[in-house]
Amino acid sequence: MNKTFILIFVFLFGMVIVPQTTYAQVDFNKRPDDDLGNVEDEFQEHFFEALKQKGIENYDRAVDALHKCLNLNSKLPVIYFELGKNYNKLKNFGAAEENLKKAISMQPDNVWFLDELYDVYFQQDDIKNALKTIRQLVKYHPDYKEDLAALYVREEKYKQALDLLDELDAEYGLSDSRDAMRNDIYSITGNADDRIENLEQRIANNPNNEDNHLKLIYRYSQTGDQKNAYKAAKNLLEVKPDSKFAHLALYKFYLQDNKIDEAINSVRTVLTSPEINADAKAKVLKDFVAFVARNPDYESDLIDITALIDDNKDAQTHSDLGHYYLKAGDKVKALTNFKEALKQSPNDFKLIKDVLLLQLDIKDYNAVKIDSERALELYPAQPILYLVNGVANNNLGAYKKAIDNLEMGLDFLIDNPNMEADFYSELSLAYKALNNISKSETFAKKAKALKAQ
Repeated sequence: MNKTFILIFVFLFGMVIVPQTTYAQVDFNKRPDDDLGNVEDEFQEHFFEALKQKGIENYDRAVDALHKCLNLNSKLPVIYFELGKNYNKLKNFGAAEENLKKAISMQPDNVWFLDELYDVYFQQDDIKNALKTIRQLVKYHPDYKEDLAALYVREEKYKQALDLLDELDAEYGLSDSRDAMRNDIYSITGNADDRIENLEQRIANNPNNEDNHLKLIYRYSQTGDQKNAYKAAKNLLEVKPDSKFAHLALYKFYLQDNKIDEAINSVRTVLTSPEINADAKAKVLKDFVAFVARNPDYESDLIDITALIDDNKDAQTHSDLGHYYLKAGDKVKALTNFKEALKQSPNDFKLIKDVLLLQLDIKDYNAVKIDSERALELYPAQPILYLVNGVANNNLGAYKKAIDNLEMGLDFLIDNPNMEADFYSELSLAYKALNNISKSETFAKKAKALKAQ
């Protein structure tokens, strides 16, 4: 039930209905002898008008209606409460505070009144009075302790905040919101030791909580304490031998320790684990690809591992593999991976360029012509696309088309002498093929002059 209507029943109709065993005969058509009925009707009319106007955010009109209620009955705290709420919405904090304090003086233990007053202070950044009010609220509702801790943080009273968070954790168990606040405090104070000590205590209290182990590994790594991070990762694996997340840290430590077989096993575990998200897998694979690039003897292991995740490789993974194979000199495998990446991210300009340049390198000019024309529909102002299209058309004997695209691309070229020289070289070739020797020589000279700079 809406709390406002509960208040209405309490404050307007605060009566207990008692069953009657005898009934007096009442004439319901008879007009009351006094005017209390009229006053009550008028009061209710103004009060419900105030609620209606507040509901449609006409707070000024709600205030007017509530003042009419006060003129009829000034002894109901709910009127001052409603006035306080409406003034709060109007950002008239002085009037809001005055009316809410009046309501609280009449009902000191009313949590709703105190909560609204707390909001008034909080909106004004009046931390001193907000703290004073929330300490009253904590007596009635322990849930407000977390808000109190947040205010302590704003007041830079970090020890009081941490003590309160410890108290809440002990009483209600851990929570993400309190952990976030605790980490904010540790980050502000730069006290990594306290953060680590807290995690170690949590692990001692509950060794099977994998999340705390992972946080400890991360925090050690963040502080550059690789030795203890490695120890924490191995400890997690001892406690939970089936942990997949432990291998997110262990593979890197195994590589550093030259424990290659263990590292490969960890990489395989991570990449085939459905619990681990794609971003984390991509990072692990990228690290392993970089390792194999430096240690080509393990390429067969890379091939075996990537074969296990053929259906799960994302665009970034394919791109990383493409660059690996390109460095290794396997242009066919590099192109295959770049194309797979492009299927998943068809508008990625870098991938488009990687594919086109590799297709040019292996002299697949038909593919370059088709793919560059498609790319120009997406990126009509990219000069590199006109250049590769011109190269492809020159090699396919479509010289006039090559000239058209090369000249158009030059219009988009800005401050790139090397690419400009390439444009002139291709134009020279196209005009020579069309037997326009004069223009061919002119563009050849321009290209030579730029390359000489």
